[in-house]
Amino acid sequence: MNNNRLLIIFVKNPELGKCKTRLAATIGDEKALQFYQQMLERTKEVATSANSQKAVYYSSFIDENDLWPNEVFSKHLQIKGELGIKMSQAFENSFKAGYTSVCIIGSDCYELDTKTINEAFKVLENKQAVIGPSTDGGYYLLGMNQLIPGVFENKEWSTATVSAETLNDFEQLNISYSKLKVLTDIDTEEDLKTIPEDKLKLMRVK
Repeated sequence: MNNNRLLIIFVKNPELGKCKTRLAATIGDEKALQFYQQMLERTKEVATSANSQKAVYYSSFIDENDLWPNEVFSKHLQIKGELGIKMSQAFENSFKAGYTSVCIIGSDCYELDTKTINEAFKVLENKQAVIGPSTDGGYYLLGMNQLIPGVFENKEWSTATVSAETLNDFEQLNISYSKLKVLTDIDTEEDLKTIPEDKLKLMRVK
């Protein structure tokens, strides 16, 4: 395992009515919570095998006795503020702790696998940044070798312009970067169609 690399996972504490709200609008709060809990499990499995150290950043409170084993994942609390502020602080903390390559993911991308995460860190051996665009215009992964504050500023988060604006930031700042393949974040019932039917049945979402 590469101890100079850190994978940050941003998660929401799985509480009824507080996660996957757009999905819950059509399938209900209970099914949405059930789905999110399964996405957390999947993200944990994918992240555990990554060639890096791992850190979970919680939205509301740190849970020492949840599905994220303490011996594998260090646990932290996201600071208050908009998403850009939260992510910037997490990256800053990580570089101050001595990590030389840091990537961040969420827990909404069913298609994300360990191979793609390891590919992102491989990119950072030769580039200053890496981004995994999502079909909704955002990104499912962002990585860098030093804090680039500009990519977290002046963004309307959770909109279709975030990925393009981030790429523009890289260009304007003369940051070398690579793009990973485009994947889908699961935010709405329509997005569920990107999950194989047999897997979706096992998740009992619909």
